Order: sequence, then structure tokens, then C-alpha cells
Amino acid sequence: MISNRISTIEESPIRKIFDIAAQNKDKNLINLSIGLPDFDAPDELKKNAINAINNGLNRYTPSQGMPELREKISSKLNKENNIKCNPDNIIVTTGTSGALFLAFNALLDPGDEIIMPDPYFVLYKQLARFIGSKPVFLDSHPDFKLDVDELNNVITKKTKAILLNTPNNPTGVVYSANELKQIAKLAEENNITIISDEVYEKFVYDEEHVSIGKYYNNTFTLNGFSKSHAITGWRLGYLCAPSEYIDPMVKLQQYSFVCAPSFAQKAVADSFNVDLTPKINEYRKKRDMIYNGLKDKFNVTKPGGAFYIYPEAPNKDGTKFVDKCIKNKLLVVPGSAFSEKNTHFRISFAAKDKDIEKGIDILNNI
Repeated sequence: MISNRISTIEESPIRKIFDIAAQNKDKNLINLSIGLPDFDAPDELKKNAINAINNGLNRYTPSQGMPELREKISSKLNKENNIKCNPDNIIVTTGTSGALFLAFNALLDPGDEIIMPDPYFVLYKQLARFIGSKPVFLDSHPDFKLDVDELNNVITKKTKAILLNTPNNPTGVVYSANELKQIAKLAEENNITIISDEVYEKFVYDEEHVSIGKYYNNTFTLNGFSKSHAITGWRLGYLCAPSEYIDPMVKLQQYSFVCAPSFAQKAVADSFNVDLTPKINEYRKKRDMIYNGLKDKFNVTKPGGAFYIYPEAPNKDGTKFVDKCIKNKLLVVPGSAFSEKNTHFRISFAAKDKDIEKGIDILNNI
């Protein structure tokens, strides 16, 4: 008696690997599979969360989010991202996944098409199908850059949205300002909304992060604090959208998530400008370590951001290679989790240096 709608959702291969790690008690198992920062939340942030709880901020907040947090998010987007907005354009969400849920439901009807570059984050395809829309995949192999001519070729009369993720999960690719300008121009010419998932914004190592909302007003900009502040369990994200979409999404939030966690909103508002630079610098070194360790044996693109690297598997069979890795006590994720192809595998370098070094040795010796 399960609904057809929920039957369209497939189990996440990432969570399968997560379950293997949770059930395996072998201390020699190296886990480079999960996108979970290996550092703890900043002390200032934790203290402010405790203070918020002790001061009684344990109840519902406005569904759109606490005004003081929305004010700070709006100011940040204007100053750092050059996105023109005000607090009324912001909804605080239960993680960036909650923002995606609201955005997809606000924009897409059954039969509408949403274009997403392949590889893509696992949620995108499943959520699109769940609500009855059609994901259209734009193949970005082998270098994971976006070809605007190819993007133009997959646009149809049913195209409602283009979904971008920069820095990208799983490839670590960061889209350039020039790429984003061309995509914005194409979207405007075809009256297409852009959804831009920028949750890895802080993890950019070689160039400046650019938001496409800077160039195109009809953009949903999604972001959050889970990755940058190491608070994945707090579930705190946000979206910025054109005014006409806000009230409908707030209504949906009222009947679904209700509101983002109250203590988390207050803690982040009070610690909004906490310095994350030292951690980002550490992750740049981790990126260099794993890329330099693999580039001589694997066909691999150097990631410019996030904390993932996406090598091509030997014989272009990601599943078989991941099975070999697991037998050698290394957990990574097959590329089929993120792509219509099964040619690659994803490594998360959000891990201790010693585990990254061991992982490199295992991979190079398989």
C-alpha cells in the first residue's frame, strides 16, 4: 500500500556506506566516504547554543526564521555575494536540504523539467522525481566544466529550472564567473529560474567564490552552516529568493518543517562572524595532499573547492573498484550515487591527515 510517489525514492548509496562504517568495529577501517567535517564546531558557537537553551530559546520561532538571523544573512549576501536582497527575501530552513525541498515545491509541477549537471548531489535527482518533475542531466564529464552550448541544447519548452552546485559535490569543481555569466544570460533569454546550491561556499581554495545571483535576479540562492561550522546535526540552512516566492514557501514550511531549530538560529546569529579561516586553510592542505597523492596513478581533476575529489576508477567501473576498496578496509562512494555513469568514485578528504595518507596508500596499491 506504499504510495507511488514515495516508491520513486531510492536508498542513498552514501548512507549504505555510512551504515557499513557504523556497524564495523574494525579500528583499522579508513572512512573517506562521508561529507562530515572532521573538526568540531567553534567553541564560541557551542557556548552560544548552550546559552540559548539555558535562556529558554527552546520553542517555535517564526516559520520564516528569527528576524535577527535573517538580517545578518541578508547583509552577508549583499556585501559578500553582491546579491541584492533584504531580510524579507530570506527563509531560514532545516538545513540546505530543507531549502531544496521548499524551492523544488515552489517552482516545479509534475512534468516540468529541471536541468542538473551530471555528476550531481544525490538528493537532487530523488527530490525531483518525488514531486513528479523530470530531471534532465547535463553531462559534464570528463573535466566537469559546464558547456553553455550543450546546456542550450537540452533546454525545452518544459524547462522550468536549472540547478547549479558550486563548489560542487562530488567533484569539488568551482564554476568560474565567466561560466556563470553565460548561464545567467541563457536562463534570462529562456525565462528559466536558477537554483544555486552554495553550501560549500567557504571551502574555496584557489579563486574567489562567485554567486550566480549576482548576475541574475531570478535565482534561488541556497546555503547553510552545517559544513562550514561543523554543525551538520543542528540542521540549519537558508534560502534567498525573489519576493513573490517567499510567502508560498513560508506557508509550506508552516505545514512541513514548521521552523528551523530555535537554539541553532540564535547561536549562529550571535556567532555570525566567527573566524573560519584556520579550518579552511587546513582543508586546502588536505586537498593538496590527496590530489598530489593520487594524480600519478589516477585520472583525476584537481578540486577547487568543497572537500571531495572524484577520480576515475580503473577500467571505468566505479562499483567494482569501491568493492575492492571495502575489502581493503577503505570506505569510498561509487560514482553511480552521483551520476548516470558508473565510471568514477568519490573520496571525502574531510578526515584526519593520517587517515588520508593511509587512504592514498590503499588506493595506489589496489
